[in-house]
Amino acid sequence: MTRLGHRIAASTVWEILNAAGIDPVPRRSGPTWHEFLTAQAEGIVAADFFPIDTALGRRLYALVFLEHGTRRLHITGVTVCPTHDWAVRQRDYNLNDSDRLGP
Repeated sequence: MTRLGHRIAASTVWEILNAAGIDPVPRRSGPTWHEFLTAQAEGIVAADFFPIDTALGRRLYALVFLEHGTRRLHITGVTVCPTHDWAVRQRDYNLNDSDRLGP
């Protein structure tokens, strides 16, 4: 009908699909987003900077990593001025050491 130039309301499509016993959005193959994240949680690590205000009014920045699988938080370093190179060194040091982040 739409190819012939007729407009069809979404409710009309829903009524047709419902009468035919078809859900409007059929379940697609594969896991849901929740199932995917649950299955991948052991391998997901989030990183962020956490600001720390000292008693003397200075602001420091801690680089933290969160393991989603275990929900363990790792503070890997603290600095006054986080630069790209500093953050990469912290990441590499902590991810390459078997006693630190990861299994």
